[in-house]
Amino acid sequence: MNHTARAVVATAFGGPEVLQVLDVPLVEPGPGEVLVEVRAAAVNPWDWKSYAPGAHDDASRLPLRLGLEVAGVVEAVGPSVRWLSPGDEVIAWRVHGGYTDRIVVPEQVTVRRPAGLSWAAASGLMVTGTTAVHALSATHVRTDDVVLVHGGSGGVGRMVVQLAELRGAAVVATASEHAHDDLRALGAIPVEHGPGLLERVRAAAPGPVTVAIDTVGTDEALDVSVALVADRDRIATIAGHARAAELGIRALGGGPGADPGTDVREAARAQLVELAADGAIDVQVARTYALDAASDAHREGRGGHPGGKLVLVP
Repeated sequence: MNHTARAVVATAFGGPEVLQVLDVPLVEPGPGEVLVEVRAAAVNPWDWKSYAPGAHDDASRLPLRLGLEVAGVVEAVGPSVRWLSPGDEVIAWRVHGGYTDRIVVPEQVTVRRPAGLSWAAASGLMVTGTTAVHALSATHVRTDDVVLVHGGSGGVGRMVVQLAELRGAAVVATASEHAHDDLRALGAIPVEHGPGLLERVRAAAPGPVTVAIDTVGTDEALDVSVALVADRDRIATIAGHARAAELGIRALGGGPGADPGTDVREAARAQLVELAADGAIDVQVARTYALDAASDAHREGRGGHPGGKLVLVP
């Protein structure tokens, strides 16, 4: 076994310019672990937030490995591995240091790759999918609901749209004009964000909006949500944590005071794989980058409008 891997690391706290590709040590898989040859590693906002300058800078964390989710092929297995064998195609989440060409992970964080998903799409299924399931579960979305999704063309927002539609809800989704055709194809009613959003949503919705799920965190999204939805317990944000307590709405995810939904998200993995295998949901990939171009992927992601998942391909 080759005992090194190529991996993207943050060598300092700062912007994307601090990212480098280094040779890092790679150990043999231990009990319950598998070695995965990475075919694709999804880019997520947490990746660039983890090395951004701030109050939590700690030089002992450097160089900092990046990447939460990957898709690849099992290359080797350690003792006591129960379900996987070399050659099996898997998704792995949550991992540490997924921006790499090879990684050792616990077998328990893996699921089988749905045959209908490309490597790039498979690598981006879990963070978006589990976050979307958590948002829908927390707001108790059901068949008779009208759901407003802020940021419907983003990775999480687009997944919320698909899963809400599968629950039988009517969906209104905010997005830029270029994404409207895609949202219509998914069954949503698209509306342009920006001044006048409240009136546009009221005009477009097939009935009173009963649930709002915010994936962008803007004041516009939060203010429109509380203006439309009577029950604040059925408004959730994954990005507007700073105002959630003030407004009395649900904050979800990893921010201060937010509900991480760990059990809900873990339980969602098998459901997401089944839905993806059946073609009921998909992952839109905007662009792929080589490991050496991870800084470019982060610059695009930080710009906020990639139009789908950004993925690194070793």
